[in-house]
Amino acid sequence: MNKLSRKDLLLVSLMLFSLFFGAGNLIFPPFLGQSAGTEMWVSMLGFFITAVGFPVLGVVAVAKSKGLYNLANRVNPVFASVFTVLIYLSIGPGLGIPRAGSLPFEMAVAPYLPAEFSVTLARFLFTAVFFCVAYWLALAPTKLVDRMGKVLTPTLLTLIAVIFVGSLIKPLGGYGEPTGDYATTPFVKGFLEGYLTMDTIAALNFGIVIALAIKTKGLEEEKGVVSTTVKAGLIAGGLLVAIYSILGHLGAMSGAVYGATENGAQTLTHVMTDIFGTPGAILLAVVFTLACLTTCVGLITSCGQYFASLTPKMSYKVWATVLAFASFTLANMGLNQILSISVPILNAIYPVAIMLIVLAMMNRFINESRLVYSVTILVTGIISVVDALNQVNVRLGALTTWCEYLPLYKQGLGWVTLALGAIVVTVVMDKVFQLSTSNQTTTVKCVEE
Repeated sequence: MNKLSRKDLLLVSLMLFSLFFGAGNLIFPPFLGQSAGTEMWVSMLGFFITAVGFPVLGVVAVAKSKGLYNLANRVNPVFASVFTVLIYLSIGPGLGIPRAGSLPFEMAVAPYLPAEFSVTLARFLFTAVFFCVAYWLALAPTKLVDRMGKVLTPTLLTLIAVIFVGSLIKPLGGYGEPTGDYATTPFVKGFLEGYLTMDTIAALNFGIVIALAIKTKGLEEEKGVVSTTVKAGLIAGGLLVAIYSILGHLGAMSGAVYGATENGAQTLTHVMTDIFGTPGAILLAVVFTLACLTTCVGLITSCGQYFASLTPKMSYKVWATVLAFASFTLANMGLNQILSISVPILNAIYPVAIMLIVLAMMNRFINESRLVYSVTILVTGIISVVDALNQVNVRLGALTTWCEYLPLYKQGLGWVTLALGAIVVTVVMDKVFQLSTSNQTTTVKCVEE
């Protein structure tokens, strides 16, 4: 068997879509649309690059490299160990999984609780049920394709389709006026908003889940797994573009009617209330919960498989239990506290993840050069760590001051210029180095013969 059937390919693609599409992905596009107004489509083009393009490329990069560790090992073995653990901890129990459990409660349940009902108790009960279901689904990773591809994802897509059709039957009105940076640099602003979804880091986790899912369908050949991953990524990416477009469109229309909101959840609440009335709140709660559940299951699965590979004496089931319980505990700390602790860490490692993916896509051209990988990642890591520390008011003297002069530093992209420069310089250096190495290798072979 060298390729999957169309049905199995579709199921794997739907599974990949559902892994990416969490509550954050549900609230960013409508907020972008509401803020961008008539500049929504220009902003969306930038958003698509960082919220769809890089995540899809990340899954492909991990599949082609046969794992995140192998990809990171092209930089340095020590870096590979530390970075891989940081990725799995941060997007897993450190932020991603607890956020997936707390977001649907904060956005879709808490606002509708009776005044006399304890929010703490309600959060505890909601997250207990939520993580029990997520844990049960994650216990059988080989069944994820069928459970998510046949049930959860189609249900989620159907609910979003209902919202979109409702907006066509009862349109809110025209697009509003762009605000803030959306009025002056809509493309760049959209690009940066996609960066904040953090899906590129999640993609480095999900690569192992997708590869396993493909193999459970009977495709074992490595080249076939990579080829199928690319196809599934393109289909999932197309779905993400379609859904983001719908949500952005709804947000842009709501801006003209309701004006500015604090976040995308409020924007969606206005849209749902306007179209469906009070039942819209229930529908929104279901959509939020399903979106978060699918992402949470994927994260527990990928993190559990990774940590089980590091500790032969602890099975995947044990790790899934530990991850689910730890995430349940952290989710009850409250969303704001989780974000305040974890976001700076993610901001430090996210640019490194992007550049690893870029280098992986260039791998054939740069010939897996350790020089190119190590220097580029080192430069990117230094700038991103300095920026992350600066965000929590920790300055490193002259180094921080110097970094602040870099192009796009204020937007959190100060690393881009130096990273691209590092690639150019090291590629040129490596071409010369490889030439001399090649000559030496040939000489050795001749002598031996």
